[in-house]
Amino acid sequence: MTWELNEDRPIYAQLIEQIQRRIISGVYQPGERLPSVRDLAAEASVNPNTMQRALSELERSGLVFTQRTNGRYITQDQDRIQEIKRTLARQEVETFLGHMASLGFDRVQTLEILKDITTKEV
Repeated sequence: MTWELNEDRPIYAQLIEQIQRRIISGVYQPGERLPSVRDLAAEASVNPNTMQRALSELERSGLVFTQRTNGRYITQDQDRIQEIKRTLARQEVETFLGHMASLGFDRVQTLEILKDITTKEV
């Protein structure tokens, strides 16, 4: 999974979202040790201080925890991971609905389109 960063929003906020996505998608497994701040920063091509800020926010959210002198680990709290997953999914759906509204579709029409697409045989 590559790091996709752009200039329209703060880099640390994008790092938080991308690490969250890596956790909820299973790229980083519950209980797994994260790479060091420097390694993650180098991989994402960002300043280590920016990566540190993102990881600190993830710690505050409960997705990541620090074991003294052993580094940072992904939480094993499946409820917390599922909560973040649902939150991100809601954000994606709201964005999608906003795009559909800008095309002139109301929610009922949008749901009809989704139903048509999801019920077609692949």
